[in-house]
Amino acid sequence: MFTGIVETLGEIVNIEKEAENVHLYIKSTFTQELKIDQSVSHNGVCLTVVAIDASVFKVTAIKETLLKTSIGEWSVGDLVNLERGLKLGDRLDGHIVQGHVDQTAVCKDIKDAEGSTYFTFEYDADLQNITIEKGSITIDGTSLTVVDSGKNTFSVAIIPYTLENTLFKKYKVGTTVNLEFDVVGKYVKRIMGLGQ
Repeated sequence: MFTGIVETLGEIVNIEKEAENVHLYIKSTFTQELKIDQSVSHNGVCLTVVAIDASVFKVTAIKETLLKTSIGEWSVGDLVNLERGLKLGDRLDGHIVQGHVDQTAVCKDIKDAEGSTYFTFEYDADLQNITIEKGSITIDGTSLTVVDSGKNTFSVAIIPYTLENTLFKKYKVGTTVNLEFDVVGKYVKRIMGLGQ
């Protein structure tokens, strides 16, 4: 379980394909604090640490993960948002994030708003995920509040600190991102029969 508060940016230093799996080697500032079998969120994707070598750790993405996330588009040199799992007793500064990506979205618009930056995203409505104004959304592992919600679009307002310390500073119109919709909303949708 995660909070959606990005701890640091990691750099992809190597990618290896093995059958239908992809092994990712990530350099980060907290690698030496990690342990084998520990879960780490990579742009919102929960992956298990399988090896550690100095400042680089290795994780493996299976076919199912590759199909539902943006990992297939990642390249050596790319940066990724990283967050270690929540420790019991810590403050929950973001919202409850599982690290299970529901689908991807594409950035459709970026607007400066004199102190914040508005990003608008569009996603496939056929998967029946929903956002609501003032509800929570996780974009590439970053916990955010929806400021404008449509049938298959939504916007978020990014403060300068978040812009500088996450991948939002790299986003352009056309960038693909990972989405995890609010877990409470998903349960309500299921109870109401909206996602069957």
